[in-house]
Amino acid sequence: MILGLFVGLLLLVSLFFNCLGVVSLYRFPDVYTRMHGATKCSTFGTLFSVFGLLLYSFVRFMAEGERRFLVLFIHVVIGGVVLLISNPAGAHALARAAHRSGILPEPAVVDALEEADKSKKEVAA
Repeated sequence: MILGLFVGLLLLVSLFFNCLGVVSLYRFPDVYTRMHGATKCSTFGTLFSVFGLLLYSFVRFMAEGERRFLVLFIHVVIGGVVLLISNPAGAHALARAAHRSGILPEPAVVDALEEADKSKKEVAA
């Protein structure tokens, strides 16, 4: 009973942050802020789902001793690690592609990537 409450609470927090990620796709002004909001919220929200599954599988494994819960625990850990690596890396690749295609942030004051590209071209010339 208490396990279900904790797991349910973690899943509700996960749902809240994932919904915030969806809202950020509609409310933010440009591709960079949309990507930032969606990536941060979905990563954080999904981690709460991962924590809920880890808690569930660990408690069930300790209570019943069935190996399937240990296998679930290991798979969830692997999935969480993959999520933590791939989500920011994918967002970085999309942001870099958007910048290279000429899409600049709305109120861009400093463009460090463009300055770095110019300095590389000057050194090579």
